Amino acid sequence: MMKKSIAVFCGSSSGSDPRFIEAAKEFGGILAEQGRTLVYGGAQVGCMGAIADQVLALNGTVIGVIPEKLKRVEVAHQQLNELITVKTMHERKAQMAERSDAFVALPGGAGTLEEWFEVFTWAQLGYHQKPCAILNVNGFYDPLLEMIDHTIDQGFMNPAYKELILVSSDPVELLAKIDNYEANYISKWN
Repeated sequence: MMKKSIAVFCGSSSGSDPRFIEAAKEFGGILAEQGRTLVYGGAQVGCMGAIADQVLALNGTVIGVIPEKLKRVEVAHQQLNELITVKTMHERKAQMAERSDAFVALPGGAGTLEEWFEVFTWAQLGYHQKPCAILNVNGFYDPLLEMIDHTIDQGFMNPAYKELILVSSDPVELLAKIDNYEANYISKWN
């Protein structure tokens, strides 16, 4: 079943590799072509701006959610179908989660990781049944996936939780995995 609204967490910077911006544009193009809605952090800069601009260029729908404090820092995108201004980062994440059917991390920094890990943790705890995915552009997330394996090896994470993470370097394949995802809640305390 197609997941219509996709929350994307990615950098408000462009990164050091031009492939990061290109991947954001490509992913945005595919979202628009497939008739999906982009839900993201509302900025017009970096990878965030690139994905939103591409969706808009192809007449797709973009919903941005940005805290008041970041409207100037991240330069709020003024051309979106809807721009929601909230007071805090907590409200931003709650709005994005509420308006989305799935979550995808593209390359980004601490904010991207924090936002994605929060929704992944919620999935582990059974707070939602939505897919949590990673677009692994040029192996960007390989070290993170190794760290997740390390947490499993060290007894801090149930190996079954890794199955909740959908990963691909191919955006079309990743969206197909998202659409075919079936939630399988596993109690941490069994």
